[in-house]
Amino acid sequence: MSDGKTPFISDVKTLRERARQHLGRGAVTQTYGGDVGKTIEILQSVLATEIVCVLRYTMHAISAAGISSDSVKAEFAQHAKEEEQHLDLLAERINQLGGKPNFNPDGVISRAASEYVEGENLVDMIKENLVAERVAIETYRDMVRHFRQ
Repeated sequence: MSDGKTPFISDVKTLRERARQHLGRGAVTQTYGGDVGKTIEILQSVLATEIVCVLRYTMHAISAAGISSDSVKAEFAQHAKEEEQHLDLLAERINQLGGKPNFNPDGVISRAASEYVEGENLVDMIKENLVAERVAIETYRDMVRHFRQ
């Protein structure tokens, strides 16, 4: 707790010097308390999940048919774009941590938390995407608990 008189960071000059000395270590600082390898492993699984989600939403955006399908197709396409943005952020973080983002299609399904299910009709597609989003929510909650430790 700050008493209001003591600055939050007491020695910014030292912090800056230390940061410059250790630039070769990338984004991982000496005070990082986590297991970098485990963090990369977790993020690789999430990356695979996002890849599967992009593929599923894209397929649904293209193949959805039926009454009011145009608005649903647009929604699926928007979700695919958002999932792709998540994918990009995850890949960048893996890279920052010194890992190599795994985009190899071999094993994506086995690394992913969500499934690639095309669905027979519009209702099936919506249900499959809802299932995938619920799986993602629980996966992210698990990640938050893990990283909070």
